[in-house]
Amino acid sequence: MTQHSVHHATFTVARHYGASPARVFAAFADPVVKRRWFIEGEGWTIDEFTPAFMEGGSERSRFRFGDGPPMRNETVYHEIVPDERILLSYAMITDGKRISVSLATITLSPAGAGTKLVYTEQSAFLDGADQAAEREAGMRDLLETLAAELDRQSAAAA
Repeated sequence: MTQHSVHHATFTVARHYGASPARVFAAFADPVVKRRWFIEGEGWTIDEFTPAFMEGGSERSRFRFGDGPPMRNETVYHEIVPDERILLSYAMITDGKRISVSLATITLSPAGAGTKLVYTEQSAFLDGADQAAEREAGMRDLLETLAAELDRQSAAAA
């Protein structure tokens, strides 16, 4: 008999960007831009990215790192307040096994000439297949990739 477990965790990551809340929000809303910073990266193979950035929208991505197992991210957007807030839930599936389900809130607020983004995630990690510290580190990396994307856009506009 398989022993099942669930571990609950909450973490918050705050990040400042030198772009306006509207530009940061657009990086989530524009499917081409989001794909660049959210799912693409060195060593990753993308099998599917089906964005649906709207309240009630279901977004799906399938990918793998190197020769690793196939992974999926299934996201549902519950509330979108342009330039201010995104509320979503998502499940992570690795090699056909659901490893976590999370509720995430992203808030954007003006901060000087830029934006303060606060990302809060409440997660249920299933059967020891994932850990809160790994997820938080992954989110910090994604938010750094978003910063690089915003910087790239600024440089291209100059």
